[in-house]
Amino acid sequence: MLGQEELKKLADRALEMSQADQTEIVVVAPHSALTRFANNYIHQNVEQQDLDIRVRSIIGKKIGVASSNDTSGDGLKNVVDRALDLARHQRDNVDFHSLPSPQPIAEADAYVERTARTGPEERAAVVAQICDAASRAGLTAAGAFRTASTEIAVANSLGTFAYQRDTLADVNTVVMGKHGPAGAGLGGSGHAERVSPDVADIDGEAIAKEAIDTALKNINQTELAPGEYDVVFQEYAVADILDFFAYLAFGAQAYQEKRSFMAGRIGEQVMGENITLYDDGLSLEGSPNPFDFEGVPRKPVAFVENGIAKGVVWDTYTAGKEAAGPDGKAVGSTGHALPAGSTFGPVPSNMFLTTGNATIEEMIESTKKGVFVSRFWYTRPVHPLNVVVTGMTRDGTFLIEDGKITSPIKNLRFTQSYLEAMNRVQAIGRDSMLHQAIAGVSRVPALKIADWSFTGVSEY
Repeated sequence: MLGQEELKKLADRALEMSQADQTEIVVVAPHSALTRFANNYIHQNVEQQDLDIRVRSIIGKKIGVASSNDTSGDGLKNVVDRALDLARHQRDNVDFHSLPSPQPIAEADAYVERTARTGPEERAAVVAQICDAASRAGLTAAGAFRTASTEIAVANSLGTFAYQRDTLADVNTVVMGKHGPAGAGLGGSGHAERVSPDVADIDGEAIAKEAIDTALKNINQTELAPGEYDVVFQEYAVADILDFFAYLAFGAQAYQEKRSFMAGRIGEQVMGENITLYDDGLSLEGSPNPFDFEGVPRKPVAFVENGIAKGVVWDTYTAGKEAAGPDGKAVGSTGHALPAGSTFGPVPSNMFLTTGNATIEEMIESTKKGVFVSRFWYTRPVHPLNVVVTGMTRDGTFLIEDGKITSPIKNLRFTQSYLEAMNRVQAIGRDSMLHQAIAGVSRVPALKIADWSFTGVSEY
């Protein structure tokens, strides 16, 4: 850790070198370490430490962005001069008004010392729990365990300065059995993962048990005909659903370009009354991050409240293009800007789907005939406006009959509007799980959804 004082000195040095009308400096200093394993043994340990300094130079309405990891005097001057030179060669961006002025930023402690200090021995001990358990069960485990810490500082020539440090630990594994002859369908697989700012929350034995139990049940799969089925989704699959809402619908750029189903529908019923989706960058149940890459404080944003469309996330640029929001009030940044140079627009960073009162067991018991899905794989958008997505199930797909899981089934392909599906949610889990997301994290419960559209069957 370089610390707040050191990063501020670095940013101030770069600001002093700039001759632009306005200048923004973003310094990101990540440190990560990764332990990879396969065939029940560790095969790689890697560790990386870096520092990226990104300069945004403004000349009138011309904008130039450059980045470097050279923090020497000459290196800083070079990146500052490159950003300035790039700005001089740009056309005016008529929608740009100004970099943000300083605003009070709440504190949000997302740094856990033991996570930052976790070494290869500690990661190996967790991996050993997974691999040893898989070996005893006659299975093989593969996956990775990563621990990371990051410092970020944002400064601009208008007086903004913000600093934050955080940590994150994440582990994932796929456990597999031996495959028989082609078409025999003897091999089963199971998956589990955990994410937390605190490495002490990572329980190798629990992860191993979950993946192994699924793999041992997931053998000799039968084939289920494509069609519409009631489906019980484990949290891993639900996290994918939130990812696509964040990617396609809940950002201001998609909203302004009318690529989002939210456009023109604020205040309307867009999902079931049991659905509430929101973003909260200060929540300790996520991975707190109190400001964005412009140094603007993050504000809680309700996307959908009891099924009613409420709003999207904004950055300074997209907010500056709006005279007023759908409610007639002035639009301001909600603190969800990506790094300068990104063309994607603002995105959610700490998404939450409000929990319900059901257990997964109760969801299964309430299902006459349906499918239990552990997670999705290779999901891709088909029709962004309606959040139509196609993908596959993976690592644990089971048939539910008369309130019980009766047999494993071959993986199914689906093509489904996630938006329509969120109007057919029959039950919501009372517990939730943290997952890595498209830009940050999401916390989600399990869901039971009626009439999910499966369009094909795989060969495995």
